[in-house]
Amino acid sequence: MRKHDADREILRLALPALGALVAEPLFLLADTAIVGRLGTPELAGLGIAATVLATLVNLSIFLAYGTTAAVARMLGAGDRRGALRQGVDGCWLALVIGTGSLALGLPLTSWIVSLFSPTPDVASHAETYLRISLFGIPAMLLVLAATGVLRGLQDTRTPLLVAATGAAVNVPLNVVLVHGAGLGIAGSAIGTVAIQSAMAAVFAAIVRAGALRHGTSLRPHWPGVRRSFGAGIPLLIRTLAMRVAFVVTTLVATALGTAPLAAHQIVFNTWLLLALILDAVAIAAQALVGRALGAGDVGTARSITRRMIQWGVLAGIVLGLLLLASGSAYARLFTADVEVRTLVVGALVVAAVLQPLAGWVFVLDGVLIGAGDGRYLAWASAVSVAVFLPAAWAVPALDLSPQAGLVGLWLAIGLWTLVRMITLAVRMRGAGWLVTGATR
Repeated sequence: MRKHDADREILRLALPALGALVAEPLFLLADTAIVGRLGTPELAGLGIAATVLATLVNLSIFLAYGTTAAVARMLGAGDRRGALRQGVDGCWLALVIGTGSLALGLPLTSWIVSLFSPTPDVASHAETYLRISLFGIPAMLLVLAATGVLRGLQDTRTPLLVAATGAAVNVPLNVVLVHGAGLGIAGSAIGTVAIQSAMAAVFAAIVRAGALRHGTSLRPHWPGVRRSFGAGIPLLIRTLAMRVAFVVTTLVATALGTAPLAAHQIVFNTWLLLALILDAVAIAAQALVGRALGAGDVGTARSITRRMIQWGVLAGIVLGLLLLASGSAYARLFTADVEVRTLVVGALVVAAVLQPLAGWVFVLDGVLIGAGDGRYLAWASAVSVAVFLPAAWAVPALDLSPQAGLVGLWLAIGLWTLVRMITLAVRMRGAGWLVTGATR
């Protein structure tokens, strides 16, 4: 690719964002290893509780994305005080949702765990971890919102520093609490809540300092909080549609059999890890496009969009080639089962081929989030999932071999990705998303 004026700025935002995105899953892997040494029931209980917590956090990701777009737009309009006002409102919204989730989740903990039909010992561990971890939800959501504030202010280095430090401290702390203090799985939850609270306090102090420096009140401006929630609803619908697709892929893989399910989980978790890498470019898109439109510079918004699409596709090509080159060796890292390894390699080929398309989709998604075009994103996500669902459910109905069935499922995922790309590209070619000014 030829050099572009925005390349340095894209990399300045994307590379630290990548580090912050990868820090969390790496910490979760370490935490899984720590709890795994306690025994299989504890590890299974952690799996159930982590699934519930991950769903709650993923549904609240609009706190980061929506705040990024709103703050960046205000910043582009030259109103840093207004940008911080938007950020403070987003933080208050996070605390309201987090506190509500805590109040609702505590009395429902046992019922939520029972939905997974675990054995009594697994249920006990899951309830213990989930009940304690819920106290960290307000802090966790505040971290999301504050991260969005800093990204909107074109700062992705600070979130990286806080995330990396938190992950680095959390691992030894959990080892001490789980094994040293003998608290078991409860120690892991306590350590995680403590670090989440500390991270939230650091982020709150940073946002507070910026607000006071520019004369922005720290008190909640409830009309602004309500606007932030209203703006986040379309992004919530977008995320819900994606979660439906994720759940259905697991259900279909389960219907194909034990070996295809095991292979699918390996490939799908790999897909999610690669998605985090590609999402770094999307985060840069949110910040830069929001700022350009806030400044009324449509030409720059389009130019940056075209360039970031190139970056996204290039990143997808590189990741795809790495998957193709390492498929067989990569599969051996996860399982000694020859059948599962064979299934993994076949599905990885499809996943690898899809990476350039996924890179394109992620950038377009980030651009429209940055433009505040949430309603279109909600519609586009619903359409893509509506096309995906019958294609996915057709796979087990065809009674294919395990290999063909799993490849068929991943081809359905490819169809979902293609429809997302088409719907987003159609929007990008028009001018409806190019709304300029401090607010959309």
